[in-house]
Formats: sequence, structure tokens, C-alpha cells
Amino acid sequence: MSKVRESEVKRETSETKVYVRLTLEPGIIKVSTPVKFLNHMLETLIFYMNASGEVVAEDLRGFDEHHVVEDVFIALGTAIDRALGDRVGIRRFGWSMVPMDDALAVTAVDLVGRVYWVFRGSFINERIGDLPTQMIPHIIRTLATYSRSTIHAEIRWGENDHHMAEALFKSLGLSIAQAVEYVDNKVRSLKGTMQ
Repeated sequence: MSKVRESEVKRETSETKVYVRLTLEPGIIKVSTPVKFLNHMLETLIFYMNASGEVVAEDLRGFDEHHVVEDVFIALGTAIDRALGDRVGIRRFGWSMVPMDDALAVTAVDLVGRVYWVFRGSFINERIGDLPTQMIPHIIRTLATYSRSTIHAEIRWGENDHHMAEALFKSLGLSIAQAVEYVDNKVRSLKGTMQ
């Protein structure tokens, strides 16, 4: 039986105010940021992580979407890191391949505590709704950095930007859900440490 793993992160700068509450088990998900397509992707990611919680963000300066998107994923990555604690007993690795109509996305994660990230793929347009597509690789990098994880993410192909992004976030959620699952009380490393 796994213990409840949860965390709360508040991040306030001169540009944004972000609050994240995360529980690594299913439940109610509430998301509110000024970027509507980001809300959709956050709900998707958290749902497929088998997690629950709340993400609230305010853009205090209104320059563009960059700062609020980045700060949300700084806070979410930090929340994942804190909720995992010492990471003893977790499966550590997770991977998935998700089709969404024309699109196919593949992700793999390693929650060992070392930071690395790879993103491969491209979008047709510069924006999906109100989210610049150039922010999606930045999201992967920021999440990997602040969750202290390795994330490989690839959009294999697709004809619709919305489908490609959504397949990617579904796949990433499934990969994280697999990796955070409790297996036993052992450190999943021959080195004996999750670092």
C-alpha cells in the first residue's frame, strides 16, 4: 500500500504568481491560467499522470505567454520533485506511445534525480490557440529540470497541431504515472542511490 504523496508550491515573481497543489493519486483537477490551451494541456497531463490537484497562475505584467508558462512548469516540476520525496520504491522508468488520430507521440522518463531532456518534433503553425508552439520544447526542458528527471519526448508525425500536442501531453502523463508507481521499498538503482 503506497503512502499519500503530495506537495504544495507557491512561486511569486515580479511577473507571475503561481500556486500548485499536487497529489500523486487520482482525484479532482482544477486548472486556471491566462493561457487557455495551456489549461487544456495541464489538465490532460495531470489526469494521465493519475494525479490530482490545483494549478492557479496569474500573469502580472502581460508581456506575452512565456513567463506564465515557464513559471507554471517550474512550480509543477518542483511539486513533482517534492511529492516523490526520496524516490525509494518507485518504478523509476516510464514510457508510452500515444496515437491521436493523425498524430503519434512517444515519451520516456527516468525519475532517478538526474536532469536531462530531449525533444524532437515540429509543429505546422506558430500557435495552438493562445499557446506559442515554441513553448512546448521549453515546457519539456523546464519540467525535466525542476522535477529532477530525464525526459525524452518525440512527436513522430501528425497533420494537426492540436492532436500532436495533446498526444504528447497524454503520453508524458502516462510515462510519469508508470514511473512514480510504488513497486517495493527498494532503491531502483545498482548504485544504491537515486542520484
